[in-house]
Amino acid sequence: MRIMGLDYGDRRIGVAVSDMFGWTGQGLEVIERRREGAEFERIVVLVREYEIAEIVVGLPKNMDGTIGFRADICIAFADQLKEITKLPVHLWDERLTTVSAERTLIEANVSRKKRKQVVDKMAASLILQNYLDSKSIR
Repeated sequence: MRIMGLDYGDRRIGVAVSDMFGWTGQGLEVIERRREGAEFERIVVLVREYEIAEIVVGLPKNMDGTIGFRADICIAFADQLKEITKLPVHLWDERLTTVSAERTLIEANVSRKKRKQVVDKMAASLILQNYLDSKSIR
């Protein structure tokens, strides 16, 4: 069974999935949030298609480790996701993942327009990979 990683944002949600062994996370797609609730419909389709067993949602903590307004929104999203999918949903500290993804794309000379299209997917991949790496250490 695979694990799904999500980078939740106001307009877009980056999606990544693990391989069958839970070793690596790969970016899958970006879900555009155009209609209220449509993101859940798409996530449910992906959960079924990729046989997802659990979900990791990035939690944007403040740099001092506290929970702010953005994190509260992600927590509410994760709670709703847990209710809809009936799967375990974990919150994972995502501080600086989007910044790291953006830097990597800049260093790779990816144009601003293309970066906008993939940065959320790449951030989801980083969130998922950090979670997977933490599980393999135990």
